[in-house]
Amino acid sequence: MDGPITTRVPNDLPSRDSDVVLLDGSACQSPDVLGNKGFGINTMRRRGLPVPPAFCITTDVCARWFDDPDTTVERIWPHVCEKVAWLEAETSRSFGAGPRPLLVSVRSGAAQSMPGMLDTILNLGIDDAVESALAQEFSPAFAHDTRDRFLRMYRSIVLCGGDERIPDDPHQQLRGAIEAVFRSWTSERAIVYRRHRGLDDLAGTAVVVQAMVFGNKDKNSGTGVLFSRDPRTGANTAFGEWLAGGQGEDVVSGVADVEPIAILAQRLPSVHAELMRAARTLEEVTGDVQDIEFTVEDGRLWLLQTRTAKRSAQAAVRLALALRREGLIDDDETLRRVTPDHVRTLVLPALQPETRLAARLLATGLAACPGVAAGRAYTDVDDAIDAAERGEDVILLRTATSPDDVQGMLAARGIVTEIGGATSHAAVVGRELGRPSVVGCGRGLVERLAGTLITVDGTQGEVREGALELTAWSESDSPDLAALTEIAYRHSPLRAHAGGNHPCLRDDSEAAVRDALADGLSDVCSPTPLITMLTAIHLTR
Repeated sequence: MDGPITTRVPNDLPSRDSDVVLLDGSACQSPDVLGNKGFGINTMRRRGLPVPPAFCITTDVCARWFDDPDTTVERIWPHVCEKVAWLEAETSRSFGAGPRPLLVSVRSGAAQSMPGMLDTILNLGIDDAVESALAQEFSPAFAHDTRDRFLRMYRSIVLCGGDERIPDDPHQQLRGAIEAVFRSWTSERAIVYRRHRGLDDLAGTAVVVQAMVFGNKDKNSGTGVLFSRDPRTGANTAFGEWLAGGQGEDVVSGVADVEPIAILAQRLPSVHAELMRAARTLEEVTGDVQDIEFTVEDGRLWLLQTRTAKRSAQAAVRLALALRREGLIDDDETLRRVTPDHVRTLVLPALQPETRLAARLLATGLAACPGVAAGRAYTDVDDAIDAAERGEDVILLRTATSPDDVQGMLAARGIVTEIGGATSHAAVVGRELGRPSVVGCGRGLVERLAGTLITVDGTQGEVREGALELTAWSESDSPDLAALTEIAYRHSPLRAHAGGNHPCLRDDSEAAVRDALADGLSDVCSPTPLITMLTAIHLTR
């Protein structure tokens, strides 16, 4: 029989209640301390939105844990137990015991979103007795499914696939899960992602412990992801996916057949309406488009997290301009949200309709990230990386991507998957990395197209044969970029012009712009005026 974990703190170890924080709307710490997920939960609770109760172990603890794991956990453990008792009181359930058991999720929460790179464990706190109690309270099928999900996830993440016995004691399970989330901060995929995104200075991840709500409970339950506006195109329409009878990891992993969010409106219209109201509220509070993870349990809506939505370059420009028009952000914030790289992506050569339609159509799927990329299809991540290092243009072709594929996604020019929706890992990370992506193209594609030279059209949601010719265009070809240029002229410390009697920059690099600023120039000529001005704005903030 597993013994309970001690809650005694050695006399020589100071105890800090601020290390373990209730996310009940009263927390005043920043995202740097609470993590992005914890900060979002606290914000939603403050607004009275329906969020399962949760608490947070701060990023400061993670930083100390790497120096001294055992001592660090012993210091915080009494406060963890206190907060678990608070969860019990909030839910009128008992952690690891019947007749009304409390199960929890243990989730990562870095200060800046790192989608899929860190670990999560769901349904924690279950053993034989708890499974029996859940079977009596709900149904044996639900209880068995919930425990099976926990066992698979705990063995994979906490025990790293080993054959050690999973503890029955819920506090031992909790401690193991917390340490596994901390440990995932130094996984290869997380390190590669942070290096690529310039996040190396982050100290660590927070851990959010939240009462479980169950999308796998019955026919009126499910889970989904909602974007308050379309993160692919920037259109002012809610966009998302819904999975009846599932839990959140089923959707974001891309391994389940999801349905459009409109299906939720048909099946549970009052839940859908409440979700849309919550999305509007969160946009007004944050001044930005939100990515909301939610669960419906027996017809009741629960919001699990909200964060600023990852978006394509096209959407970044359109959304910044739209939010400015609506008065949610000002000129300065509009220019901050659009980077020079966003504009560089938008003025990349594009595929003309006549060229596209003349090429053989190999597959269609969901347009997950706009843009066009051509290359040879590689189905193995290591092979894709090797080919990219040889100078080949690579398209990563997978059944579905996982966090362990991030190095291959970075090496690729485009991404194609057989399964998964527009909120799957491949789609979300593809938009984050700016890789044209088409997902959910159907089974058998990997075997059929492996080694083939293809063009991925992430705007049309198509895969076509061959490396198709692209046509170059400029900033002046886009009304959105023209509108952004007008704003930049009024605010940039370095005004850039397509022509005129001004000094000419050698290129639009940061170094060239920095030299112009150092020389005290106020007006220059540049082949890419908007990129030059945005670079100057971002350098001087």
